[in-house]
Amino acid sequence: MKIVTYNVNGLRPRIAQFGSLLKLLNSLGADVICFQETKLRRQELTADLVMAEGYESFFSCTRTSERGRTGYSGVATFCRVNSAFSSDEVALPVVAEEGFTGVLDSGKGEMNAVAEGLEEFSRDELLKVDGEGRCVITDHGHFVLFNLYGPRAGGDDTERIEFKLKFFKILEKRWESLLRQGRRIFVVGDLNIAPTSLDRCDAQPDFENNQFRRWFRSMLVENGGSFFDVFRAKNPDRREAYTCWSQSSGAEEFNYGSRIDHILCAGVCLHQEQDLQSHNFVTCHVKECDILTQFKRWKPGNSLRWKGGQNIKLEGSDHAPVYTSLLEIPSVSQHSTPSLSARYIPMVRGLQQTIVSLLMKRQAAEQVTTDGNFIKESSTEGERISPDQCCTPGAPSGDSCSSSQNSEVLCSKIYEHSSTFAIEATCNTLVTLGGERKKTMCSNEAKKKAKRSSQLSLRSFFQKSPITSNSVSSSSVISSKGNFPDSNHLSNETPVPENQSGSPKQCELNSSASIQDSDEVDVYSLDKEKNNFALLEWQRLQQVMQNSIPLCKRHSEPCVARVVRKRGPNFGRRFYVCARAEGPASNPEANCNYFKWASSKPRQK
Repeated sequence: MKIVTYNVNGLRPRIAQFGSLLKLLNSLGADVICFQETKLRRQELTADLVMAEGYESFFSCTRTSERGRTGYSGVATFCRVNSAFSSDEVALPVVAEEGFTGVLDSGKGEMNAVAEGLEEFSRDELLKVDGEGRCVITDHGHFVLFNLYGPRAGGDDTERIEFKLKFFKILEKRWESLLRQGRRIFVVGDLNIAPTSLDRCDAQPDFENNQFRRWFRSMLVENGGSFFDVFRAKNPDRREAYTCWSQSSGAEEFNYGSRIDHILCAGVCLHQEQDLQSHNFVTCHVKECDILTQFKRWKPGNSLRWKGGQNIKLEGSDHAPVYTSLLEIPSVSQHSTPSLSARYIPMVRGLQQTIVSLLMKRQAAEQVTTDGNFIKESSTEGERISPDQCCTPGAPSGDSCSSSQNSEVLCSKIYEHSSTFAIEATCNTLVTLGGERKKTMCSNEAKKKAKRSSQLSLRSFFQKSPITSNSVSSSSVISSKGNFPDSNHLSNETPVPENQSGSPKQCELNSSASIQDSDEVDVYSLDKEKNNFALLEWQRLQQVMQNSIPLCKRHSEPCVARVVRKRGPNFGRRFYVCARAEGPASNPEANCNYFKWASSKPRQK
């Protein structure tokens, strides 16, 4: 049996990277796959994101919008099984739970009980801890698996530090309760803690507060705790085994990162003879544990940052997956997929149509009268849109206005002026247009036209108006009813030549056409001139900017510009740093830590 943990940094981009969810899952080649930082809201869990043939999935999403965390974090556990029903496979969980406190609503509309061992905490505390979608628990019979995404807390963010302390304190209480019951526990995921000096690069700043590293080490067996760090148990002296790298500094080029993605295990082995001192789950059932470095974004052969590589977007997460292989895991008793499975989410399974919804559609359909007119729901009583109103400008009114034109324009009007249910009902109803019964369907194209009807193109701001003082206005050439006017409707200021070339109408049209052709040439020349000027101006600005960029001291190469994003006295201020990737100070090819402010004053906001 193989278990993988992977911070995907957004499930959607990873699915797009591999082509489909199924291809992403199969690439990991595991029986249980635990994703963190899915960045999905509950209402976004559609079939293409949660369902793949041969897998069952269990999601937890952010339930709070505090501090702009809507769609933030999120975890998902995918289990590869042959059958979702009546299966004895260990990969298919017997029970699944969202969160680890027990208080999250399971969708049954009933108050959930607080998990055993957490009675000392208030429901508000527990709801806040579980509200960010950071845990899914799956019980696989022989062990309980925690898929975790630990909070991150900067050194000066006291509020998040307190939240993180509460998070791990409550989590530890839940673990202790399960261990007292004789259960075996696996904890996998991005805990946002690099516990020892072996787990972070030499000059890496204090990735997380020291108190969290101390807490992590106190949980381990060598310090009197109950958990094994499975990776260290199998690779005790391995250095530079990192799982996360900074995205902005290109630190992957020199493997300059930290190990914050972990697999922990606690509990006795599955053997009957447990009197031997060396018997535990890790020594008896864990074959190996390692990092899947082939999933790193930057690979040997990629362009270096200082040779243009910083302009190339690398595909992949800023984390690498970690896996462990288990041995001698027997089958479990027959069971089916737990109710938390994504297959039971309404957006995936679909919603059953109710009698009320049918009546609402019928009521909307009755808004279309027998004479083919549609009563606008938002208008005053009796106001109608008639078939004649839908004729396109320039076309004759009446029977010669085609029903296909009527259908599209009418549907556009309906889309603009009606409620959602009325749109659906009317556009799928037989209506009378021009004396003939036709079935009209609102096309997506018609709806899009209605939405963007008032939007101007960028080109329109630079075009010269085709109407000059000597030309006839469009309103006088074509009447409001869509017909060409006779000579009586022509402007008094425009003489109508009567020669052998044709009628007054024909002369007028010829004159308008020649003026329009001339103006089109002028517009094209003007556009071309403006484009050339803009190109030259942009090249000049680029040259000025290039000349103002300083060179770093060690490599004498142009620096890159950055902006201070942290709130404080220097917020918004620009500065320059060495363009090379971050790496060990002993490596002359790495970033030389050059720094220079671009200006003396920060940008005001």
